Amino acid sequence: MNRSINRRDFVAAGSVIACGLGVSQVSASHCAEEERKTSIPVQEGEKIQLLTPQTEGGMPFFEALAKRKTTRVFKREMPDLQTLSNLLWAAAGINRPDGRRTAPTALNSQEIFIFVILPNGVYCYQPAENSLLRCAEGNFQNLAGNQNYAKEVPVTFVYVADLNRSNCSPETQESYARVDCGFIGQNVYLFAAAAGLASVFRGSIDHKALAKLFKLGEKQMVLYAQSIGYPDEEKVQAAPSMLKLK
Repeated sequence: MNRSINRRDFVAAGSVIACGLGVSQVSASHCAEEERKTSIPVQEGEKIQLLTPQTEGGMPFFEALAKRKTTRVFKREMPDLQTLSNLLWAAAGINRPDGRRTAPTALNSQEIFIFVILPNGVYCYQPAENSLLRCAEGNFQNLAGNQNYAKEVPVTFVYVADLNRSNCSPETQESYARVDCGFIGQNVYLFAAAAGLASVFRGSIDHKALAKLFKLGEKQMVLYAQSIGYPDEEKVQAAPSMLKLK
């Protein structure tokens, strides 16, 4: 026997289908806005326990490729805890029982560490524990980059290579580490495209100041930074064309 469905249930079901299955008529930003209505905020402290990453569904791969771009205008709005958890897992989380990652590293060195600059602290990503451990308390967004937007964007990843962990020959360790970092950066770009976020990868940062902040040791080096947040569509439209896409 057929069961009737009221308007409220129909609308709710439509939202689930659109956001869960990536229907092309519904934008990623709209789905992200719907999800933020019931999201869990990020509470900064000594340790941020991340949520289990969502590893199914989402935007089709080729659509994410088509939407991948560099954006340098951000809202100050902080992504919710689930989004941050998914983002870090996409960047370099564990995706197999043997501890291997979503991004490859030469000879499985896993020598790239992600330091996360948030509005009230700096954290180191711990993939095995699925958590962020605070390594410095306070606002260090002024060190997130030399550009004005870097001082306002809510999330910046700083990629650090620990060459002591490299399984490569001494003369190739740094070059492979930079390639490995690039894989992580592209994972972040694709996740940002699929989640309706903005992102920019850059090398124009104060390497010495960041190394001091992170208390890096011998053969540990700051490589690049990547900022992630919600795009400010109004500023995107007003910005010069060279700032919109890369």
